[in-house]
This record gives sequence, structure tokens and C-alpha cells, in this order.
Amino acid sequence: MSAPRQRSRPDLRRQRRQRAHSCWDHLIVAPLWPKHGVNLGTMLRTCDAVGACLAVPRWPWIPEALAQGNTLRRRQCVHWVDGRADRWLDKQRRGGAAVIGVELTDESIRLADLPAARRRTIVVLGHESDGIPPEGLEHVDLTVEIPMVGTGHSLNVAVAGSLVLYKLAGLS
Repeated sequence: MSAPRQRSRPDLRRQRRQRAHSCWDHLIVAPLWPKHGVNLGTMLRTCDAVGACLAVPRWPWIPEALAQGNTLRRRQCVHWVDGRADRWLDKQRRGGAAVIGVELTDESIRLADLPAARRRTIVVLGHESDGIPPEGLEHVDLTVEIPMVGTGHSLNVAVAGSLVLYKLAGLS
């Protein structure tokens, strides 16, 4: 049996979409209470991979964090959330979006049971230490948990968000 042949960059480019993602508002990940800028850069990279957009609060340090974290060096689809996150989430729900929180709750479904998104979907990520605050949880339709066998109680927010995005995009 021969060894697997690694695909070259030109091969990969031919197999993937021909141009960069432009916003079509179907899948949006929203780390609305971020703590670490490096996680935002990781989420931008995942958004590019799955064809999603990123929604972030308009805080003074976030544009610089996004600029440093954008390892693809091209413009990404970023939505700015002005004002209170709970009001933005309510507006999304009233507009017909499904709002899914990545959080450990009594009602959370397992990641494996999460179906691919069939309509506009917002993935809400909480603070790295405290999760989604109560005023944010009031505006989600569903919560999803990522089962773990290790000793930690949660994954890094960018890793958790990436896993959920791949599942919702139908790529896992």
C-alpha cells in the first residue's frame, strides 16, 4: 500500500471556492463578551473556513485584536454590535434567526445531536471564564454543550465556537 499523497496548495485552491466569502448572513458566530483578543482571530479563521460571519461588540480594543488575529490578511465578514448584546440578540430573534448558545445548562443538547443550520443562525459564545451571562441566556432558543472526558469544565471559547460552527455548517 502506498503512502497518502499530500495535496498541494494549488490543488486545494482548485477544490475550494474561487473567491473569498462575502456576507450572506446565514451563519454568524457572536462572541459577545470576549476576554482575549487571540480568540477573536481564531474565530475569524474558522469563519473563513466555514463561510460564516463574526459579530463582535464595538469595544475599543477589538479592532486591533481582529487586525492582529487575521492571519489570512484579507477582509473578513465582521458585524459590529453597538450597545447591549441582549438587545442585539432580541433583534436577531425577531428577525427570524435561530439563536444558539454554547453553554452548559440543564436543557443543553449534545453537540452530536445538533443539526446543520437550515436558516439564519446566530451562535452565541460567552465570556471565557463566566460563560453567557443571564441576560444573554434569556435570548437564546437552544443551548448546546460539548461533552468532555477530561478534568476541565470547558474548552477555550474559540475552540468551542469552531466545533459548533463546523457542525452547523454541515462540515463535520
